[in-house]
Amino acid sequence: MALRPFSSSSGGRFARFAHGLRSAWPHVMQAALPNLCALCGNLSHNALCACCDEAYWNESSVRCTTCAAPLASTRWAGHTRYRCADCISEPPPFDATFALADYRAPLDTLAVGLKFRARLMLAREFAQRLARLAHDSWRDASDMPDVIAPVPLARQRLAERGYNQAWQIARPLARALKLRSDATLLERVIHTAPQSRLDLDARRQNVGRAFKVRASVDGLHVGIVDDVMTTGATLEALARTLKAAGARRVTNFVALRTPKN
Repeated sequence: MALRPFSSSSGGRFARFAHGLRSAWPHVMQAALPNLCALCGNLSHNALCACCDEAYWNESSVRCTTCAAPLASTRWAGHTRYRCADCISEPPPFDATFALADYRAPLDTLAVGLKFRARLMLAREFAQRLARLAHDSWRDASDMPDVIAPVPLARQRLAERGYNQAWQIARPLARALKLRSDATLLERVIHTAPQSRLDLDARRQNVGRAFKVRASVDGLHVGIVDDVMTTGATLEALARTLKAAGARRVTNFVALRTPKN
């Protein structure tokens, strides 16, 4: 029996099949084989094992809807709009903030792992949880941002690190919320000193003129993503820059929030 010649169309189908298999293989292996929990090191199919997930994420504390600082009382838990004393007396330029938990042990190791050890799977974990938190908080589609953008890194720092951890969170977050994302909407035009070395006043001066809006945001609700919110100075500077450029509203999405006190 004569053999059928190998056609170019057959080769194309095989190439597409092979490419699809290579693309899907990491996800198949992740589902089939357990990883190590990012906190306790036990075997887990998810970034965190079930025990750590229940122990550290399900916090009952009420947060200021403007800056996400934890509030001492939980008696307003049934309400959707409440603010801390600082945001009442001196409202920041941003309008709202979502935060998953406090920046404290052991969850702080997740932010460190993402930022300095390239544990990028943690960015997807943060993004999925932020998406669920936002969905549970928004009353309707009018509350949703028009675009999601990361806090930008200076070019030198981006080149040194190789990635922007805020964009690693922002991209899957926008995808989960079915929103547009833009990695280049904001630009850091001044290479500032690391914020962790400065007090609040110095932080504000450090980033006061560090950012530039690179596309029209006139009338838009802009969502800004970062891994950790400490004093809020960087997010304040970005919100002020966006409002000056015509943004209607600015909402922050941060994985972890440092308590004020």
